[in-house]
Amino acid sequence: MNGTMEFRCVALFVFLAMILIPGRLRAESSESVKPDNVQKTSFGKLPDGTEIEQYTLKNAKGGVAKIITYGATLTELWIPDKSGKSADVVLGFDKLDGYLGDQPYFGATIGRYGNRIAKGKFTLDGKEYSLFLNNGPNSLHGGKVGFNRKVWKAEPVKVAHGAAVKFTYVSVDGEEGYPGTLTTHVTYELTDENAVKVSYHASTDKPTVANLTNHSYFNLSGAGSGDILKNVLQLDADRYTPVDDTLIPTGELKPVEGTPFDFRKPTAIGARNSQIPGIAGYDHNFVLNGTAGKLRKIGELSDPTSGREMEIWTTEPGVQLYVGIGLNGSIKGLGGAYQQFGALCLETQHFPDSPNHAKFPSTVVRPGKDFHSETIYKFSAK
Repeated sequence: MNGTMEFRCVALFVFLAMILIPGRLRAESSESVKPDNVQKTSFGKLPDGTEIEQYTLKNAKGGVAKIITYGATLTELWIPDKSGKSADVVLGFDKLDGYLGDQPYFGATIGRYGNRIAKGKFTLDGKEYSLFLNNGPNSLHGGKVGFNRKVWKAEPVKVAHGAAVKFTYVSVDGEEGYPGTLTTHVTYELTDENAVKVSYHASTDKPTVANLTNHSYFNLSGAGSGDILKNVLQLDADRYTPVDDTLIPTGELKPVEGTPFDFRKPTAIGARNSQIPGIAGYDHNFVLNGTAGKLRKIGELSDPTSGREMEIWTTEPGVQLYVGIGLNGSIKGLGGAYQQFGALCLETQHFPDSPNHAKFPSTVVRPGKDFHSETIYKFSAK
């Protein structure tokens, strides 16, 4: 081969490489992102004509999550059982009207402040603020019109191994009595490992308080399939926060040992549920072990019937266990009529009424010091 021909062959090889290799890389990159695994559809309209969008996330293992822009609400979560059969493991509705009515925060993003604030009052930097009372003498889950009843803006987010959507809501200064304009982002990601990752970020223009969480009701056998009293729960929590008769913490951090609140070893929900004083079952905050702010596994829920298991990971210092005490069959959703103990919530959070307890982890958010939190519900079956 003479020099001219050799040069032409080398040049042709380089030319083809420049065309084909980047194209292959682009194809592989596009395949990993899977832009078609997030689908947007209409979920109905509010009385004022505002359209509510639904985003359906799909992963490589057959998992499906549906979230709507009303309340940044997780409406459905389809997860396979030990035989590969999928079921919706969260309570919810298939029509917008269900969420507009009187319902107990099914799947919603809760804010500005998840859980209760005593008498709807707190003091920050010497100034007292008053909130709407919507839970007896207390303010609950953000007040009369919390984040669960707001319309969020949504946009799909590209992730390497799953599907994700980011929701944004701007709460103006004074809304529901809270100071400061709080800009909140909540990202739902359904990973290819059948984990639902919920990430929160919030920033403010003046000092305020914030306690963001998700209020999904889980039934690992499937929504409407019966009660969760035989579900087995383990929580990495040596202490809990005792409450008064309005479910406001007394300020104590009491050891769980020797009480019905000891879930350090796997225990059926129904084993001691009837022993809870004052109410019909668990509606309490557990003080999680480990370092707050660090993502760590804090518990596991398992269902002996379906074989489904759910790990709970979070950066938060606490988790509220609520066993659906208020459900009574009057609410009918995707799984039929929802009965008492028909699902449970594991709301990762800062402690209830933290603004009024100096010894609790602080929920104060200041300009330049944003709120960050992450929780993961990871599913498997065996």
